[in-house]
Amino acid sequence: MHMDGFAARRDAMVKAGFWKNRTLLDDFDHRVKEQPGALAIVAHDVTQASQTRLTYGELDERVTRIAVNLAGLGVEVGDVVSYQLPNWWQFVALHLACLRIGAITNPIMPILRRRELEFMLNHARSKVVVTPQVFRDFDHGAMIAGMRDVLPHLAHALVIGGEGDAAFERLHDKPVDQTAATALFAARRPKPDDIIQVLYTSGTTGEPKGVMHTSNTQISNLGPYIERLHLSGQDIVFMASPLAHQTGFMYGLMMPIVLGCHVVLQDIWNRKVAADLFAAERPTFTMASTPFLADLTDEAEARPEAFRSLRVFLAAGAPIPRVLVRRATDHMGATIASGWGMTENGAVTVTKPEDPPEKAFETDGCPLPGMAVRVVDPADKPLAAGEEGRLQVKGCSNFVGYLKRPDLNAVDAEGWFDTGDLARIDAEGYVRITGRAKDIIIRGGENIPVVEIEGLVYKHPDINDVAIVAMPDDRLGERACAFVTTRPGTKVTLGDVTAFLSSQHITKNYLPERLEVLSELPRTASGKIQKFRLREMAKTMKPGE
Repeated sequence: MHMDGFAARRDAMVKAGFWKNRTLLDDFDHRVKEQPGALAIVAHDVTQASQTRLTYGELDERVTRIAVNLAGLGVEVGDVVSYQLPNWWQFVALHLACLRIGAITNPIMPILRRRELEFMLNHARSKVVVTPQVFRDFDHGAMIAGMRDVLPHLAHALVIGGEGDAAFERLHDKPVDQTAATALFAARRPKPDDIIQVLYTSGTTGEPKGVMHTSNTQISNLGPYIERLHLSGQDIVFMASPLAHQTGFMYGLMMPIVLGCHVVLQDIWNRKVAADLFAAERPTFTMASTPFLADLTDEAEARPEAFRSLRVFLAAGAPIPRVLVRRATDHMGATIASGWGMTENGAVTVTKPEDPPEKAFETDGCPLPGMAVRVVDPADKPLAAGEEGRLQVKGCSNFVGYLKRPDLNAVDAEGWFDTGDLARIDAEGYVRITGRAKDIIIRGGENIPVVEIEGLVYKHPDINDVAIVAMPDDRLGERACAFVTTRPGTKVTLGDVTAFLSSQHITKNYLPERLEVLSELPRTASGKIQKFRLREMAKTMKPGE
């Protein structure tokens, strides 16, 4: 599964001290032994207005049972266990259980539907999938049940809140033989360079790509990140970003265990509930995309005392408007840091809490120790400070390849990974993302796979041509605007297009939120659509006008 040149990379990373040859189990075992009574998770269920609070000892007991019973279902070393779950305690427990038996975790965003799931579960050859029965009024259990005939590798579909053999609860409700469990876990303990996570990213090529990470690539990111933001075991992490995103996974699931602190999880974003949780649970750190910061700032204006505990808010995924940073700083009293990263490498650049304001407002930070960045021209020649070009990155937390797609790895012989982003790097080494070489829209921190959605819109019988571009949005950063031409004598509305896409099981967040019908799309002499001209048009628009 590893890409070429892995041995050389491994030697260099170990020698430089970035790969410490640890797995998350080393930290988890230590916590369970040293502080079994300490809080590990506070998971808040917004719909039920209920909470699950687990200590490290209680979490370990559930993890042990889930792991033993997953192995009992036939999950072997290297098998993929997929789960489409919100920020529930079961998400954390499942990853630790997979580590215990040498299985690979494949987290899937709860917003995804049949079309994406069919591709991912088949591509990863998932042996087990776990979903809620119902979440946010959608029946995940029924969706998977209706797909079994197109998922030949799937042996078990387990449902949280399900019944009988399909109930996930049977994995953690029945006690197991502790001695046998210990022997099983010892025999299956993963090595630091084993693949432990496959996380699909919305590609621009249409098909999602399965990003593969090891314990070394992920854990090597956490130490520098913790140091940069001055975090410690005294902190309390708040995580409302999805754990099925790398942000939530690395800094909401893994990092609290490494720090030896606890995490407060929120499963559905609701800013009033978040403010209540801040007031009650006193978290000190969170990381999320800019819309979360905007919402919490609005709450903090009305009740600043609720946010007194918050020390650092790391905003990533979209540039933070200066006026928002100022408002957030005034009303929350926290340090607002900014950062940039990808599924492929976790956080790469992060501002320092002690940086002057213009760095936090106008850059995406400088590289964490162990990571390097550069900007290159079309011939891959490094550019001088301040010049815009393609952003490349290399270092300890870069992934080890795309599952079954080595042709797409975009890593050169020296280990530089082409991010597909355009950027400038200033004289002090601070990066500013300026745009995207690849065609993608980031809506509220969620990548919209433009090429795939365009391909589906093309299928509409009355549409001749389509181009989807980003239109700026104050809250979500960007929304999707579809420019179309129609067949003679036909009329198409936004409602027609979204209904058509919904009938093809498309994720709601991917649907265009504005439709513009043009007589023709702007093109180059060679016939390519000039998306930059459409983006200029979209800049003045608002959804639903």
